[in-house]
Amino acid sequence: MGLLTFSINVTLDGCVDHREGIADDETHAFFTRLMDEAGAMLWGRVTYEMMESHWPAVARGDEKAPPAIRAWAVKLEVKPKYVVSSTRNTFPWTNSHHIAGDLRTGVQKLKDATPAGVLLGSGKLATELERLDLIDEYCFLVHPRIAGHGPTLYQSGLPGTRRLELISATPLRSGAIAAHYRRAR
Repeated sequence: MGLLTFSINVTLDGCVDHREGIADDETHAFFTRLMDEAGAMLWGRVTYEMMESHWPAVARGDEKAPPAIRAWAVKLEVKPKYVVSSTRNTFPWTNSHHIAGDLRTGVQKLKDATPAGVLLGSGKLATELERLDLIDEYCFLVHPRIAGHGPTLYQSGLPGTRRLELISATPLRSGAIAAHYRRAR
């Protein structure tokens, strides 16, 4: 069984708006390494649609991008992508699959079938999966910014505090910190 790892950009005040993070070569390398190590990606519909609206065109070369960014897009193109949605059931982007029905069952089956692990990159979906006790690890890229707005990490709340164990913390040149935690059981 593979681990489910939640990874997202977050500011010091908990904002997870993707436009608030620092996008440079080092942050892209961080997320590329995570994606390379994972066997599959897991998103909610909103994140999937945001990614689908941009990255396939970059992978095809239809949108101008630096070589490292295009290489990332090409890797993402072939990576299995799983989407949780109750409002959409067709996902035409290459290697995209729908998880329908019971969320706990569907995600547990995905974890069981993916020994290399699953990388989760959707904040709202992470809240639901946290409530179901399905997230095993967290890789947050904490940016040295205070956004002053949301959405924020777990803004709709959780039933209780989660204890985590630090695996590693690596400062980046931008001042961001790559923090890797494991769920304390």
